[in-house]
Amino acid sequence: MKAQQADSLNQGVVVSVRGSVVDVRFDQHLPPIHSILRTGDRQQIVLEVLSQQDAHSVRGIALTPTQGLARGMAVQDTGGPLEAPVGKALLSRMFDVFGNTIDLGDELTGVERRSVHRDPPPLSRRSTKSEVFETGIKVIDVLVPLERGGKAGLFGGAGVGKTVLLTELIHNMVGKQKGVSIFCGIGERCREGEELYREMKDAGVLKDMAMVFGQMNEPPGARFRVGHVALTMAEYFRDDEQRDVLLLIDNIFRFIQAGMEVSGLMGQMPSRLGYQPTMGTELASLEERIANTSTGAITSIQAVYVPADDFTDPAAVHTFSHLSASIVLSRKRASEGLFPAIDPLQSSSKMATASVVGRRHYELAQEIRRTLAQYADLKDIIAMLGLEQLSPKDRKIVGRARRLERFLTQPFFTTEQFTSLKGKLVSLDDALDGCERILNDEFEDADESDLYMIGKIDEAKVKAKTKPASEPTSDERSQHVAGTHAT
Repeated sequence: MKAQQADSLNQGVVVSVRGSVVDVRFDQHLPPIHSILRTGDRQQIVLEVLSQQDAHSVRGIALTPTQGLARGMAVQDTGGPLEAPVGKALLSRMFDVFGNTIDLGDELTGVERRSVHRDPPPLSRRSTKSEVFETGIKVIDVLVPLERGGKAGLFGGAGVGKTVLLTELIHNMVGKQKGVSIFCGIGERCREGEELYREMKDAGVLKDMAMVFGQMNEPPGARFRVGHVALTMAEYFRDDEQRDVLLLIDNIFRFIQAGMEVSGLMGQMPSRLGYQPTMGTELASLEERIANTSTGAITSIQAVYVPADDFTDPAAVHTFSHLSASIVLSRKRASEGLFPAIDPLQSSSKMATASVVGRRHYELAQEIRRTLAQYADLKDIIAMLGLEQLSPKDRKIVGRARRLERFLTQPFFTTEQFTSLKGKLVSLDDALDGCERILNDEFEDADESDLYMIGKIDEAKVKAKTKPASEPTSDERSQHVAGTHAT
């Protein structure tokens, strides 16, 4: 209490203002690194101390716009770091980097505030077991299993279903795992945030979810800290409530970009390609807090932008080293209506080993990938000569691959209002069973369309019985198309 009173009297003066960088002189005692300072006519300008220049001055980065700030203005030391609200009241609300609600709802009550600068859980508290995080989505659980307490990267452009996939993962997290979801928008456009909030509300998943945004137009200091705020909220649910947390970050590259801007403004010498020299440390300080402990787990799915599709870019290299799974969304698959549009050949997971998922699952996944890869090699021949020119063995491979592709599609709960298809949650055992039966040619004579947008494999037989007899099969349609290409 005395320290707070002393800090409340600790006042400084603005010495220089260079955009978002502000130098402040203190004659009493210097505020520690990460201290929050307030200045401006109504104390509305917030600064975070990033370096101590000499015995009497500090250099800080502004977390708010600095319009109206001038030399000679009084600066108040708050005596503490940036704090985030934590508590059950966070659920179904949307926040900014300071923990203020931005959803036009009631004032937040019944929460405490904690520093956003927290250490990762020590190794003694971490779980040593490699556990699979089941999502209820067939293609992910079978081919790209996620790690409980791990980090997965989601790669994809606009319009391929990133947001829909994230929304479905949140829905399944709430329903299947009884967990909490936190969405963190780093450098998000305000349009995207507003659309996502509305979609989550319409899908009925907002009640077990909190959203934190650092918008694209905000200063780099705010965008740099918003990830730490979201993680502090997630750690409360993991450690205090002992619940599993799904943390969605969009976009992790923008966190690195904000750090690069802050570093440049602070006058640090850049390293390769203009990135900050402390990029590895800054990314690790955020990523290492995402972990599986004895009380609960924070599982993270992060959208990753790869600059100029260059996977050797330092930002991509540093991010990949933290990921346990990479999910690649394909525009080509999306255009064919194969949703979720996950490319099974480009996506990968460190969990897809026999020692973690089991021998049967591992061998099935390898056989599925092999079948789909052989089909990809045969596509050019089919386009030029037609399906009937292939050998009987190759035609069998094509048939299996096309049926697998359709079986790995799935109707989502969050898209029911658009597709009129009831959402399906499919267990890993049912998904593996379906793939195994397709590979064993049990559905060799079944129409491909019967396997499209179903849950369990047995639904294909029900679908076949209810289909009008006059309707042409998709096999006949594909042969007709292949014949047209050949002519």
